[in-house]
Amino acid sequence: MCGRYALNISGDDLAVEFAAGIKDASFTSRNWNISPTTSIPFINAQDNQGINRSINTASWGLIPSWAKDASRQSNAINARVESVADKPTFRAAFRARRCLIPVTGYYEWATELGSYKPKQPFYISSSDKSTLAIAGIYESWINPEINQPITTAAIITRAALGKLIPIHNRMPVILPKSLWSTWLSSAQLEKDEVNDYLNMIDLPTSDQQLTFWPVSDEVNNARNTGEQLAKEIELPPAATLF
Repeated sequence: MCGRYALNISGDDLAVEFAAGIKDASFTSRNWNISPTTSIPFINAQDNQGINRSINTASWGLIPSWAKDASRQSNAINARVESVADKPTFRAAFRARRCLIPVTGYYEWATELGSYKPKQPFYISSSDKSTLAIAGIYESWINPEINQPITTAAIITRAALGKLIPIHNRMPVILPKSLWSTWLSSAQLEKDEVNDYLNMIDLPTSDQQLTFWPVSDEVNNARNTGEQLAKEIELPPAATLF
């Protein structure tokens, strides 16, 4: 589960890093505690090669086009890779509207099955401080109350790997630059291509580029958005099970 993340990069820098034009820069470019239903940037492409890219914004939490209301949006911020191609909420977007969600780092809370005290928050980011490109999907939903389209998006998650297992059993699907164009292809996936894409993003060593440390539980409050949320804290000896 990925329920909070940080983004500390301007729209212009995002455009350079992802070789994308800016179509919508209405997001807050420096927010260290992005929460569900917040407006977030995502990168998509308008061609079958995934090269003609643009930066758009979406409300975090996918609402399928057939939904009657937005009541379940907060429950659809993550799409599990194991079911994203089959679950009715996500399958249409997976086949036709794939995107990258840029992340400076994300937060995870330790589970009772790991090596740390339950609910201890951790900040997880790239070891070289580069922006992480998270596999995502997006959808357009017509809000019946105002008869206007709303773009929504979800992060794809997978079983945790390697060094992250002691914290939590899930992690986002992180894509290397070499896979961006293929993932962003606007082509509609045929049934026999679905497994190819799922296999493509099943990367067994993506945890190796990550580092993590414990942070204050100030991050639990979505109203807190400052850089201090990602600062490392020292855990008392009793806080670990080593």
